Amino acid sequence: MSRYRISEADRPYAEEFRRNLEADTYYHSPGLQRVLNVMRGSPKAGKYVLIVREPHARWALGRMPAARGEPVEIVPNVEYTDLKQAEWDVFCRRWKDLTGADLGIERPGRP
Repeated sequence: MSRYRISEADRPYAEEFRRNLEADTYYHSPGLQRVLNVMRGSPKAGKYVLIVREPHARWALGRMPAARGEPVEIVPNVEYTDLKQAEWDVFCRRWKDLTGADLGIERPGRP
């Protein structure tokens, strides 16, 4: 587990992640990379993930099991046809799990 914790001071990195998604930019500043490392390195049990339903076309939201080898829990009624929207939603859900706060940052052009 990381010794770093995500806090309100990291909000600019969430905005950077959103902008990078929109611009198809995969360079991450060191601060954003640190936030992503914390999100990716957090305990697996319950961590939100994307499940490919149809390659390059449809994804479902899932949650990792507590033990290796157990099935991923599929979150009912949550599917995506836009990979960027799916990745942003997972980022926001992981942010809330780690900080207890909603980001409240919408993707441009999205309701």
